Amino acid sequence: MKKYLLILFSFFLFPICFSQVRDTLAISKTLDRWHLAAGEANFNNYFDLLHAEAIFIGTDATERWNKVEFMKYAKPHFDKGRAWDFKSLRRFVNFSTDGKTAWVDELLDTQMKICRGSGILVLEDGKWLIIHYVLSLTIPNSIVDTILPLKAIPEDKIIEQIRSEK
Repeated sequence: MKKYLLILFSFFLFPICFSQVRDTLAISKTLDRWHLAAGEANFNNYFDLLHAEAIFIGTDATERWNKVEFMKYAKPHFDKGRAWDFKSLRRFVNFSTDGKTAWVDELLDTQMKICRGSGILVLEDGKWLIIHYVLSLTIPNSIVDTILPLKAIPEDKIIEQIRSEK
């Protein structure tokens, strides 16, 4: 009886596991194509992978753009023939229970050295689209005390500005 229950259970479990593996691969392909499009300065391919309601958050505290704003910011970079070149070193993908939303975090090899990208993708019309992406510089703990004074002056101004807006 246990043998039959195990076989029956595996018939239900296998499609679920296979689906998540398949979707993890699809998400990785989406992100790899997105990063490649930037490296090749392919503006249309890059922005076609962003959802219409996408938000992109850059490394500077002032960089938070919707898709249209990000396109405007990025266009001059793409027009130069090369935008930015990010290659994933390590990527983790997690799914919502309905399998239609995925959370991603990845370490990236970039011209700024290691960066962290974290984002949310949604499954829409059978296609994974990036709806939210945050790019962050990583700072090794061993040099934080060296970096903080370099950030202090420009970021103190931003802090004052944001506080004055409240």
